[in-house]
Amino acid sequence: MRWDALFRDLEGQALAQEESQWRREVAERTRGERATVALAARIAAARGTAVAVDLADGSRIAGDLVDSGGQWLLLDDDGLQRLVPLASVAAIAGLPRRADALTAVEERLTLSHALRALSRDRARVSVRCGVEVVGVIHDVGADHIDIQADAPREVRTVPIASIVEVSAR
Repeated sequence: MRWDALFRDLEGQALAQEESQWRREVAERTRGERATVALAARIAAARGTAVAVDLADGSRIAGDLVDSGGQWLLLDDDGLQRLVPLASVAAIAGLPRRADALTAVEERLTLSHALRALSRDRARVSVRCGVEVVGVIHDVGADHIDIQADAPREVRTVPIASIVEVSAR
C-alpha cells in the first residue's frame, strides 16, 4: 500500500511539473505573439469607442475613435473631427488589449491620403504644428501641405512631419 502512495505522489509531482512547464510555454508564446502586434492594429480594435490621446506637444485630446489607418487616427470630439498622425501620439488611454488586423488598403492609407480628402472637400481646418494655421488645404505635396490661411491672407507651407493635429468641423 505504501508503494501505491509513493507512485501516486511521484505521478502527481510529474503532472504538476508538466503543467507548470506548459503554463510557462503558453506565457512565452503569448509574449512573443504580443510582440508582433503593431500600435495601428490596437487602435483599429478601438474603433467606435472613446479614447484619450496625449500628444507629443503635451496636450491631450479625447473623443470617439471614428477611423484609423497605418499612420493616423481620427477622433470625433462632439462634432469636431481631429486627424492625428501616429507620429504625434505620446500615449493613448482606452485601447483594448486585443488587436484588429488592418486591411491592405487601410495599411496603405497614409496621412497624405487623409489630408488630400480634406483638401478635396475644401474643408476649413486648423493645423497645429508648433503654431496654429487656420484655413483651407490648397495642395498636398509629398512631404508638405499648402494652406490658404485665413489671416494673414497668404499661403503657408507646413511640413507633414511637423503636424501634431488637424481639426475640422
